[in-house]
Amino acid sequence: MGTKATAQDARLILQLYHLRQEREMRKARQWWLTDFWPKTAGDYLQVESPPRTKENNWLRQVISYWGMAASFVLHGTLSESTFLEPAFSGEMFMVYAKVQPFLGQLRKRTLNPDLMRNIERVILGSEAGRERLKEISQQVAHHKTLG
Repeated sequence: MGTKATAQDARLILQLYHLRQEREMRKARQWWLTDFWPKTAGDYLQVESPPRTKENNWLRQVISYWGMAASFVLHGTLSESTFLEPAFSGEMFMVYAKVQPFLGQLRKRTLNPDLMRNIERVILGSEAGRERLKEISQQVAHHKTLG
């Protein structure tokens, strides 16, 4: 079951959850989960490249939110086991799984070697994270073949 969550863990998870409820963030998360299914680095870059579009803002907003949240785990501010609860971070796995197959290309093409690095380190840093990613990646691959 993992380590026991502390009161600090609970407060921080609730604060992160509260941020997810902000109106524009809800739109961004919904877009990522239901509308944005990039199959290639080019698909991603078509959204990332034109500045000041709502989709560009949503793309960056969700990635930066999960990167920030993952940094709390990496710096010991939030316990990994609390953070990796599927009810809290399942969405992060979906976001990462959508771009993981071409993330190396994206890092080169955007000249950003740290793109999604905190997210990646948290997900790949534990056996539980790697197993969860494997499951989510299969779901994403299945959806992409249907779409």
